[in-house]
Amino acid sequence: MVAKQNKAEVIRSQPARAKPAPAQAVALDRLIHEPMRLGIVSALAVNESLSFNELKDLLKTTDGNLSVHARKLEEGRYISCNKHFEGRVPKTEYQLTASGRRALEDYLHHMEALIRTAREK
Repeated sequence: MVAKQNKAEVIRSQPARAKPAPAQAVALDRLIHEPMRLGIVSALAVNESLSFNELKDLLKTTDGNLSVHARKLEEGRYISCNKHFEGRVPKTEYQLTASGRRALEDYLHHMEALIRTAREK
């Protein structure tokens, strides 16, 4: 006959579970966290502005992929988009906005805190 265990005994006998992720993980900005968008924001953080083609070449991506991710950042007001013509050729230029720069700095602080925490373990 198998003896019944009470709930407290069962809980104590189970292996210890990993601690929940630090609060910083919850606060990560999902808009920036996606690799292509992080690349766009990072590139614009170190350049006053970049054209669509410059970003495409720098990030080694396709027109469609860059366009979709840039649009999401623009909708989030992290980057601004200026379209104009140089002669008869259309040109699209992107710049990081003040809120985009703050969001990137916050994101980097959160990632640094996560890295510190992971290294302390």
